[in-house]
Amino acid sequence: MIRAGLIAMALIALKGTPSDAAECRNITFDGSSYTVCEVDLERDDLRLFLNDDAGAPYGFFGSLDEALKAQGLRLGFAMNAGMYHEDRSPVGHYIEEGVEARGVIDSAGPGNFGLLPNGVFCLRDGRADVIETKRYLRNRPACRFATQSGPMLVSDGRIHPQITQDGPSRLIRNAVGVDDEGRAHFVISNAPISFGKLARFYKDELEVKNALFLDDTVSLLWNPVTERLDTGAPIGPIVVVSKKASE
Repeated sequence: MIRAGLIAMALIALKGTPSDAAECRNITFDGSSYTVCEVDLERDDLRLFLNDDAGAPYGFFGSLDEALKAQGLRLGFAMNAGMYHEDRSPVGHYIEEGVEARGVIDSAGPGNFGLLPNGVFCLRDGRADVIETKRYLRNRPACRFATQSGPMLVSDGRIHPQITQDGPSRLIRNAVGVDDEGRAHFVISNAPISFGKLARFYKDELEVKNALFLDDTVSLLWNPVTERLDTGAPIGPIVVVSKKASE
């Protein structure tokens, strides 16, 4: 689970209008600033990507954008989408276009991923879901795309029992939550924050009942509408809204 640290980050104030792909905005909560990008799967084509046609990880938003351009598409929004090993393979469960590349890990373990309960971000036609791992195993939803991470920040409206209100660890962190209508709410902090603040942001500010931590060693966002492109170390799974090049 070793990942290189963040090399650089370009933060440009959000000034665009929600006319393209994810609708992103800045929100201040409890003295901390967050960028929130809402994706409606009834409207947006949200997918997960890991490897190119040669089987090598894309690693960077720009590499994936070039691959999309070759298909007549363009990247409308992107964020890192779960923890990964040094070779950028997923730490946990991963499905892409209905094909399972890695099975579910349901046991406790070291690090954030193994701090149970963890969960699975699942994409189906018209909606997304964040599902606690053991519930996911019981129900086995037909996910077209899925990525597992942890811990769950919020489960059924309750903050993870081992997350304190505002602990001492401060890092740039990102996560995804899903509301009752199946819309995905991607969040990245604009400055280092605690787990507790991020969990409370989902629960109290966004009023999202299920939210999943994605990462903090590398947390990156690309939102071309607002000309924000975070750069850093190579990453593993990437969640993307793609658009036709003509749109």
